[in-house]
Amino acid sequence: MKPTLKTALTAASLLTLFGATAQAAPAAKVRIALIVESTVDDKGWCQSMHDAILAVQKKHGVANLEYSHSEKMKPVDAGSAARQYASKGFDIIICHGAQYNNLVTEMAGVFPNTTFAYGTSANIGPKNVFTYTPFSEETGYLNGIIAGMVTKSGKIGNVGPVDGGDSARYTRGFMMGVKAANPSAAIRVAFTGSFGDFVKAGELAQTQLKDGADVLTGSAQQAIGALRAVAAAPAGIYWVGQDTAQLGMPEATRVIAACSYNYAAVVEALIAKRASGVKGGESLPLQFANGGFRFEFNSKMDAKVLTPAVKKAVEQAKADLTSGKLKLDWKSIKL
Repeated sequence: MKPTLKTALTAASLLTLFGATAQAAPAAKVRIALIVESTVDDKGWCQSMHDAILAVQKKHGVANLEYSHSEKMKPVDAGSAARQYASKGFDIIICHGAQYNNLVTEMAGVFPNTTFAYGTSANIGPKNVFTYTPFSEETGYLNGIIAGMVTKSGKIGNVGPVDGGDSARYTRGFMMGVKAANPSAAIRVAFTGSFGDFVKAGELAQTQLKDGADVLTGSAQQAIGALRAVAAAPAGIYWVGQDTAQLGMPEATRVIAACSYNYAAVVEALIAKRASGVKGGESLPLQFANGGFRFEFNSKMDAKVLTPAVKKAVEQAKADLTSGKLKLDWKSIKL
């Protein structure tokens, strides 16, 4: 059974998130379509949005929210799917990935009454296009603190997809967290060049493990390949994850903690804003401050690894990020 998104936000906090105007059931039936490059059960990027839409659908009822999705859609193929959804009268089409930028811009002009959304991007697009941007340097920072405090070898690995979008932010936030907790630690960063290349991610993780890394992390759905390499490694090798679905996998015995994006809030905001007459032209941020992130420790992790000191350091950093006391200049970090 696929894990489902556990929505942690209350109705009150969702009301404030992104300035959404209402969280009651839509006055009229809303039809939402999702287009993803991987699959909706990838334990990562694509599943997080899929589970979020299902959570919102469950909340409002199938009668009020119709949902359909298309998987394994490369940008060159996704145009046909988007056009079909728009032609069938779907109200909101979410193309979940920055690689769909050009597609969305093109479709938005052809179907001005349809709301399109894609991310991650901070760009302000046409009047019927929303973008969404996870400030994932925040989640990376918390995971970096854990890695810096837990490592015994002083070597830490990061397997990313590409050096761009929220992956770039996560990687640099992770590096900042490691250095804040353990200035002498060495961080090795490698990119597969793909959001879905599980095999390459596993190979890069193996290289980092052979180099002595004993704590690894990674972003996007391709990171599952790296996590599996960690799970197959000798005891004493650990992982900090970017998606809480990883806490429910067999490999979770190596996952110290994980964080994820609360895309349910994004979906709610898209519905509410469209209902108020706003079809796009805005970028929606996800931060700890507005409830856009979730963070969980592995309750089954060895207490000798996930110590009270580690938990305290992470909780303090999370509180500082939420309050705005801690600001992360992720752009200052050079690879």
